[in-house]
Amino acid sequence: MTWKRDFFVMALLVVIAVGSSVLAQETEVPTFTVDAAWPTLPNNWVLGQVSSVTVDNRDDVWVLHRPRTVPEEQQNRAAPPVLVFDDAGNFVRAWGGPGDGYEWPANEHGIHVDSEGHVWVGGNSGQPESDDMLLKFTTEGDLVMQVGRRGRSEGNADTENLRRPAESFVYQDTNEIYVADGYGNRRVIVLDATTGTFKRTWGAFGNEPLDSPSEVGEGGSEGPSQFGTVHGIEVSDDGLVYVADRNNSRIQVFALDGTYRTQAFINQHEGSALTTAGLAFSPDPQQRFIYVADQGNSHIHIVDRETLEVLDSFGSEGERPGEFQALHHIASDSNGNLYTAEAQRGQRVQKFAFVGPR
Repeated sequence: MTWKRDFFVMALLVVIAVGSSVLAQETEVPTFTVDAAWPTLPNNWVLGQVSSVTVDNRDDVWVLHRPRTVPEEQQNRAAPPVLVFDDAGNFVRAWGGPGDGYEWPANEHGIHVDSEGHVWVGGNSGQPESDDMLLKFTTEGDLVMQVGRRGRSEGNADTENLRRPAESFVYQDTNEIYVADGYGNRRVIVLDATTGTFKRTWGAFGNEPLDSPSEVGEGGSEGPSQFGTVHGIEVSDDGLVYVADRNNSRIQVFALDGTYRTQAFINQHEGSALTTAGLAFSPDPQQRFIYVADQGNSHIHIVDRETLEVLDSFGSEGERPGEFQALHHIASDSNGNLYTAEAQRGQRVQKFAFVGPR
C-alpha cells in the first residue's frame, strides 16, 4: 500500500503546484517605476495645466497642455499647446494654438493620434462661448477638418456640433471616431473619421441622453441612468467601447453600435467621486488590464478588463515624482509604459516605466 500512498501524495503535490501556478497567473499584476528625468523640455519652456496625453503607433508621446494657465511672469516661456517626445523623453516637435481657418479651443482638453497619424484635439471651455468643436490635424499641425463650431451646440440631440468634448478615439476597423461628449453634453457620439459625418449617439446604459437629467437618487444600485461627465473613452481591439463616467465613478462598456454590455464602479467610496478620469489598455494581445486615472484620489487603478475588478492601485497626492495632483488622463505605449497628464496644480506629464509582473 506504500506505493499507493506515495502515488497519491505525488499526485496531490502536482495538483497543488498546478493550482498555485494558475493562482499566481491570475493574481499577477504589472508594476511600474517613475522615470523622474522624463521628459526633456527645450528652449527653457514652461508647461501649464497638462490636460491630456496619448501615444502614437511609433511610441511617440503627445502632450496637450494649456499655455494660458502658465503664470503671467512666465508667459514668454509658455510652450506651444501640443508637444511631442520620443519614449526616451527627447523633444520631437511642437505646434498648435489659434490660426487661420479653424477655431482653436479656448481651454485645451483631449488629444488623440489615430493609426494614420492624424491628431485630434478638443476643448472644454464654457465661457464666453463653449468649445463645441473637434479639430483634426496632420502630424505636423496642418488642419485637415473641423467638426462643429464654437458656441453652436443645441444640446444632446445636435448632430452637427459637439459640446465641450473631453476625449476621442478612432477605431481603425470601422474608420469611426468615438467622442466622449463630455462636459456640456452627456453622450457618446460617433462620427465618420474621414468626413466628420454623424453616425450615431447614445447615453448611459444606451439610453437617450438628456439635456437636464436628475443626477441624484436615480437608477438605484446601478447609479444614475444618465452620464455625469463623459470624461474618457477607449475602444479595445476586440471592438468594445469603454466610457469613463467620471462624476459617477464608473466605467460603462458598450458594443460598437451602442448596445450596453456592463459597468463597474471604481473606488466609489473613497474621498472624491472623480475616480474615472481616464483609461488606457495594457499592450498585450488580450489587452488584459485597464489602467484607470483616479483624479479625485490621486491613484492609478489596475483593472482586469474581463471582470472589471480592481486588482491593484498605486499613487498618492503630492508633487514629488510618482505622486499626483489632478491626475487627468493616462496613456500606454507598446512596451507597457504609462504616461500621465496632471491638470490644475499638477502641471506636468510623467512616465512610469513598466518593470514587470509581480
